[in-house]
Amino acid sequence: MSTILITGAGTGMGRLAARTLAAGGHHVFASMRDPDGRNQDKAADLRDFGRANGYHLDVVELDILSEESARAAVAEIVHASGRLDVVVHNAAHLLYGITEAFTPEQILAAFDTNTVGPLRVNRAALPVMRKQGSGLLLWVGSGTSFVVPPFLAPYTAAKAAMDSFAESISVEVARFGIETSIVMPGPFTQGTAHFPNAGVADDHQVTADYQQLYGETIAQNQEATESLFAPGVVQDVQAVADEIARIVDLPHGRRPYRSTVDFSDFGDIPVAAVAEVQRVRLLTRMGLEDTIAPAQPAGATSTR
Repeated sequence: MSTILITGAGTGMGRLAARTLAAGGHHVFASMRDPDGRNQDKAADLRDFGRANGYHLDVVELDILSEESARAAVAEIVHASGRLDVVVHNAAHLLYGITEAFTPEQILAAFDTNTVGPLRVNRAALPVMRKQGSGLLLWVGSGTSFVVPPFLAPYTAAKAAMDSFAESISVEVARFGIETSIVMPGPFTQGTAHFPNAGVADDHQVTADYQQLYGETIAQNQEATESLFAPGVVQDVQAVADEIARIVDLPHGRRPYRSTVDFSDFGDIPVAAVAEVQRVRLLTRMGLEDTIAPAQPAGATSTR
């Protein structure tokens, strides 16, 4: 049984991952903001699911915009379980519209949530994992980091930046026995709160300036995205949770560096394959080949 922290576990992929991992016998700490206030229904749903089935599923408060909150959440987990084996970086926020129409403050906020947020959580979690000599950072990335769709620039840019941090951090933590897996979901227009809760650009004048040439295109963008799916294909968001659970359950040294869950033939898989070959080539040329597949330090405790 692994002790697992999931960020953004109130809805969508995070919620499904929490339920799936708990059902798989792990001790899951599903995190969200304000679980006893505005998100109390979401917290209660997870707690009730855990209690009804006898699973180890707890809810912990964690605001990824606050380093203090991240440290408090990790301290609570370690106090309860004595360790932290897996962090699932799932929390994210979608923004949608013409890039020019987003204010600089909106762009910075997008990066604060989608890029800096996971780094705050790492600053709380990695000291625990380094002391253990083991752990798994599982980043819920996006195929849009390799193949960029239109009208989502604040989100896709921030997720691409997160992906770059994940790549760098994977090398830095490898000699502590800490593994990295990046799960890359394809587009999902159903089954998550991404599109219903998406932010829009604040500069309405700039948006209006684009209306004549792009208004209809933007209005139909969700339909255009759905056209990527072949007839009869179901957007099964549960498959993302299942893949997260599969990776967690693999033994140390067998976990994939990247994994894609996509029902749309989005196109990032061949790009990711080339990127992985070049990543291994670069690290080998630089004398860092030992960081490609982290070995557990002698005497380290297994995450299983």
